[in-house]
Amino acid sequence: MLNQIKKTVRSLMSGKSRKAPVYQRREIPREQHTVSRSFISEPAKKVLNRLNNAGYEAYLVGGGVRDILRGERPKDFDIATDATPEEIHDLFRNSRLIGRRFRIVHVLFGREVIEVTTFRGNAATGVDSEEDDDRKTGEHGQLLRDNVYGNQEEDALRRDFTVNALYYCIRDFTIVDYANGIDDLNKKQLRLIGDPETRYREDPVRMLRAVRFAAKLGFTIEPGTEKPIRELAPLLNHIPAARLFEEVLKLFSAGYGEATYRLLRQYGLLASLFPETVKALDEGQSDALILQALRNTDLRISQGKSVTPYFLYAAMLWPALQAEWQRRQDNGEPAVQALHLAIGKVIGRQVQATSIPKRFSGPMKEIWELQLRLPRRQGKRAHSLMEHPRFRAAYDFLLVRESAGELEPGLGQWWTDFQAVDERRREQMLSDLGSGTAPNKRRRRRKPTSHPADRRNSG
Repeated sequence: MLNQIKKTVRSLMSGKSRKAPVYQRREIPREQHTVSRSFISEPAKKVLNRLNNAGYEAYLVGGGVRDILRGERPKDFDIATDATPEEIHDLFRNSRLIGRRFRIVHVLFGREVIEVTTFRGNAATGVDSEEDDDRKTGEHGQLLRDNVYGNQEEDALRRDFTVNALYYCIRDFTIVDYANGIDDLNKKQLRLIGDPETRYREDPVRMLRAVRFAAKLGFTIEPGTEKPIRELAPLLNHIPAARLFEEVLKLFSAGYGEATYRLLRQYGLLASLFPETVKALDEGQSDALILQALRNTDLRISQGKSVTPYFLYAAMLWPALQAEWQRRQDNGEPAVQALHLAIGKVIGRQVQATSIPKRFSGPMKEIWELQLRLPRRQGKRAHSLMEHPRFRAAYDFLLVRESAGELEPGLGQWWTDFQAVDERRREQMLSDLGSGTAPNKRRRRRKPTSHPADRRNSG
């Protein structure tokens, strides 16, 4: 009775009473779905079979099931089970326990890691339950405590999106669907489990996850899931800067950076991640370089190449740096001094939103500073610049600037050629710039001679 009164009071204080979504367990037999064991890695199958043979329930869950149903081979395999972390750890000598509040198990097979989690309870779905008081929330509705074990249904309904709450059973090859995830998968739409506003308030990062999955999967965001995002976007300002740094890397390093960026702008989420960049864009700065850098990053990832966080941040913060640099020059500061001061200010403001480890902020500064030096190629400067540890990244950044239309074409091609030719040809290229054979020697200024008429007039 007391619990019911508390629920009624909370509902009245919120100004509205939300109707709980209705979910029903559904089993899809093998002949009605396309999941094939051939898409599941051998290590994942070993973990599933050993847990099942030991008398536990164990299912492939989440993105692995979703991706196989979409005809893709998953990169990672997650398993959910009713075994406790300690029981899992005892079954696998090649495992380690991870975490403190809610422990999970990593089972190691060479370079492949199978993550195994125990079913979690206290579903944070915006659906009233008798155990609501076991979940602790903060001032803005953020979930602070949600780390107890539960059953499979509770585990499914505490997940974020319906398409991620699918369970594959390797024993009878069925898929268990608690939240109509199969239907949403077929409709290519992303839908939150439970009341969207409640779920976003419990963890505002879910808004970023919605955008990331929509970009990655090419899905639309279901209207009810989409509706609260713009209004609740400022809640991201209450998330620790270190966590948002990690989220930025996930958003832009998955191969769908350009699509993700456009969605972040559309839903007003970018301002919490890069406030100075959004301010600069609103003041008229162009985001052409950002878009070009993200296209290049997406291409590199599709080719299996690595990407560096400092290059990504250098691009994302470039409009903010340009705006601050220009303001300082307009106030009469010399270009080099203005750039250094602008860099310090832009980074100082950014770390209040998302932290930037020094191992990334340092190289980012060097990329920016080298943009002033790359046009100055005369004499020994070109050779000296090529020896700089950040030359290659700065050169790539220069190419992005040209591709974005920020610079006239030519300088990037010069540097491309200069790196490719032999020493004799390099000297010729430098000579063509008018450097001469002794480029670093200053020409002595001749003392001007006075005209005879001047000498007469001086006396």
